[in-house]
Amino acid sequence: MLQVLFYCLFDIHPVRQVRAGRFGRYAGECIAALPMTVLHPHSIATSPSVRYDSVDALRGFAMLWMTVFHFCFDLSHFGYWPQNFRADPFWTLQRTAIVSLFLFCAGLGQAIALQQGQGWARFGRRWLQIAGCALLVTLSSFVMFPQSFIYFGVLHGMAVMLLVARCTAGWGRWLWPAGLLALALPWCAQLLLTGVWEEWAPLLNARALNWLGLVSRKPFTEDYVPVLPWLGVLWWGLAAGQWMLSRSAHWVPRKVPPFLRPLASLGRWSLSYYMVHQPVMIGGLMALGWVLNR
Repeated sequence: MLQVLFYCLFDIHPVRQVRAGRFGRYAGECIAALPMTVLHPHSIATSPSVRYDSVDALRGFAMLWMTVFHFCFDLSHFGYWPQNFRADPFWTLQRTAIVSLFLFCAGLGQAIALQQGQGWARFGRRWLQIAGCALLVTLSSFVMFPQSFIYFGVLHGMAVMLLVARCTAGWGRWLWPAGLLALALPWCAQLLLTGVWEEWAPLLNARALNWLGLVSRKPFTEDYVPVLPWLGVLWWGLAAGQWMLSRSAHWVPRKVPPFLRPLASLGRWSLSYYMVHQPVMIGGLMALGWVLNR
């Protein structure tokens, strides 16, 4: 039995490397009957319930940055600190960086989930939560901004992109050029739709198709995260996660220093926090306006 255990632990092929002998045939039969999850080295080392605090902390940092950004936006919206969030590069570049970091972390998370053997059932439950929250964002933004409500923001985009990422996770190293293509396509589309393909611009700019990101101009909405180019960022996060985990699970640290643990905790509850933080800040500023009689 010790010989059988040795073969199991070191993933020795039962046909090529198990010697004939007193225990050889028995060991080969036992190993052949084992499920593949036992023979896979990462499956032995990693429990499906293990969290990677480093990824959670990175996501938590993105959430904290987003909170500061949204608070400044709310101050501008209520007239306390007027800013041009649609055109000022100081704000537009920050938004790009925040969304990029958030989607890159989503790609890393998918790499970890797949490496730990997450099935479609668990993925589906999480996906339904994201899709449901996206619908709530649309409804609530319609109340506040009826002319520019959010119909395809970050949660809407993530719901679509996660499905695509899940189905393309097997592309491996091809995720890198695919991500580059996804980043480049909107720029190419804009050049064509303002040039030789100008007659197609009204169709692709319409709400029915502009969620793809192949537009000549951005729509008037409070949040717009189309599939392209943002799928490229998520693909790169997925590719980076797969690359690091394929070399060593230690390349993605599971633990973080104590001073980063609050960020890791925030990152674990990113969806709940995302849905709550704006109502709290907006409610606080509305209460302040009532107190100040503004």
